[in-house]
Amino acid sequence: MGHTVSVLNQDALFCDETPDYRIPMEPGPGEKVTLRFRTARDNATQVYLIYAQNTEVKMYKAFSLGLFDYYEASLTVGEEPVFYYFEVTSGSDMICYDKQGCTKQARDAYLFRITPGFSTPDWAKGAVFYQIFVDRFCNGSLDNDPLTGEYAYIGGGIEKVEDWSALPEPFDVRRFYGGDLQGVRQKLDYLQSLGVEVIYFNPLFVSPSNHKYDVQDYDYIDPHFAVIKKDEGELLPDGGMDNSKAERYICRTAAKENLEASNEYFAELVEEIHSRGMRVILDGVFNHCGSFNKWLDRERVYENHPGYVKGAYIAKDSPYHSYFSFHGNKWPYNGSYDGWWGHDTLPKLNYEEESGRLKRHIMEIGRKWVSPPYNVDGWRLDVAADLGHSVEFNHQFWKEFRENVKQARPDALILAEHYGDASSWLQGDEWDTVMNYDAFMEPITWFLTGLEKHSDEFNWGLYGNGDWFFRTMGHNMAKFQISSLHTAMNELSNHDHSRFMTRTNHTVGRVSGMGHEAAGRNVNKGIMKEAVVIQMTWPGAPTIYYGDEIGMVGWTDPDNRRTFPWGKEDWELVEFHRDMIRLRKHISCLRHGSYRQLQSGAHLIVYGRFNLENQAVVVVNNSREERDLSIPVWTVGIRDGEITRVMQTWKEGYNVGRLKWNVEGGRLQVKIPAVCAMVFAAGRWEE
Repeated sequence: MGHTVSVLNQDALFCDETPDYRIPMEPGPGEKVTLRFRTARDNATQVYLIYAQNTEVKMYKAFSLGLFDYYEASLTVGEEPVFYYFEVTSGSDMICYDKQGCTKQARDAYLFRITPGFSTPDWAKGAVFYQIFVDRFCNGSLDNDPLTGEYAYIGGGIEKVEDWSALPEPFDVRRFYGGDLQGVRQKLDYLQSLGVEVIYFNPLFVSPSNHKYDVQDYDYIDPHFAVIKKDEGELLPDGGMDNSKAERYICRTAAKENLEASNEYFAELVEEIHSRGMRVILDGVFNHCGSFNKWLDRERVYENHPGYVKGAYIAKDSPYHSYFSFHGNKWPYNGSYDGWWGHDTLPKLNYEEESGRLKRHIMEIGRKWVSPPYNVDGWRLDVAADLGHSVEFNHQFWKEFRENVKQARPDALILAEHYGDASSWLQGDEWDTVMNYDAFMEPITWFLTGLEKHSDEFNWGLYGNGDWFFRTMGHNMAKFQISSLHTAMNELSNHDHSRFMTRTNHTVGRVSGMGHEAAGRNVNKGIMKEAVVIQMTWPGAPTIYYGDEIGMVGWTDPDNRRTFPWGKEDWELVEFHRDMIRLRKHISCLRHGSYRQLQSGAHLIVYGRFNLENQAVVVVNNSREERDLSIPVWTVGIRDGEITRVMQTWKEGYNVGRLKWNVEGGRLQVKIPAVCAMVFAAGRWEE
């Protein structure tokens, strides 16, 4: 064992659930698993693996590398989850080690966990996602543009906005700019050159709104986003609200020629995206549908169209009657039904109180789009925790949804929208992962800008509080199993919150009170670049909301849904994103490696990413002052000698020149400017 010492070097102790410390990382039932634990070289007297209600296994020193010894022990997992931690001794000194690090006594909430059989797609682990709100991304075809007065929605006729650069209005849901899938196809070269690996589309199915979270027909891509072959009939009469007379809209969205052609176009698009080495995620809205939905047909779009059965609003004996929860006996045309949060345009789907036909129908939809000829790579699930009327049913539903989707496509990703602790859905038999608000978007926003994600509140206590940032991140990351953590969607902005660039102005407000221009006033590109450095070096799947890479601004919904200003890009920011994505791909520890906090303070965070092949150190100084730092990089395996600075940002620019620095005594001495992020790398990586 080497010589015995009395003091345990706790800074050297390390273990997590990455492939360097759990082999294989995602074991199946009955599989042998090797667990590894790191100590300082010749420092530990003994290391024990503790699992399964205090089963104790003595670990053996498998090898030494650099400054560390690595201990190993093996076990064979069964069908049930295995929880474990470690005990380490050095002479009379003893410490426990769990997911939050050293502790005098292991904590149940932070035990390591193996769930036999739970795995997430390898292609999604650490992948770079790009979110597209289709109507505002690019108008590739004028032939499918919505027409002013084509139909009515929520109190007025829809509008085709002729000026692509016009800003969203406070009530924006029925305003269309004409963005479509042809536009996405035209920009695939751009997305590929940026380094995008996965395209996440906001909803694409037939729907009357520009956001399409009010689905009209789950079986088809909206022809306004794809192909309109048959285009007959009159527009809705001026000022009219009766959509049963919206002949052009009925033809466009109900004619099988248009629907089938749109699905064919989408299948071709997915095939091309796949040929470029990228993946596709669809948005699934299964908690509620829309009042236009063919199952309800409140707008009477399908009532007299051949090939469709009567909707539940039209007739009490509709086969879809049980899909909704009606009140009273008012047929025909019963408009009294449960809506999500009381919105009659968003009828709540009534899973529990019907025979199971609705659930089977949605399961078919879940399988359909991940299967040929569409072959999409997974689902993002809208308001997934709200589905159903009880927690018990909700969990049952998502278990069945997972079984259906994974049977159709085993490597499909199931990613849910969720605010708060999602651990009860992330046990390995429901969702794969979530949009990562708690362990990414919110802590980063508070730390770098002092604002919450809607720009609705400023908090001096959290602004620049590096200690709080790491505590919060660590606590919330520990709730994830490794398979979920490395596929979690790490966003700075999205369609529901203010643009991160706007948050850099530290201003509380919304467009209704502040106006559009204020969203771009006093923004700080230096803070934006710091955020992107964190995003591209943090565990998980960094997700760029369209236009963030060119510096788009906007208050929260709907101002965050401005059109992409093609031809007016901030190319310095675009190139910066390309360079950060390239670093992420070339330095393997940034995508799949371990993570460790190194230093924190006022407006300061320093952390490491590392594996046995290479190591990286990320330094973020968000203060207005230059500072001198002495960083203990030895704890992530960086030995004395040369280390390479591979990225430095500042407000006016950035630099990716390879500069050599020295590590002495296990520490990196850094003089870091104000509002600056720096990335250092050591070991072997792809240049």
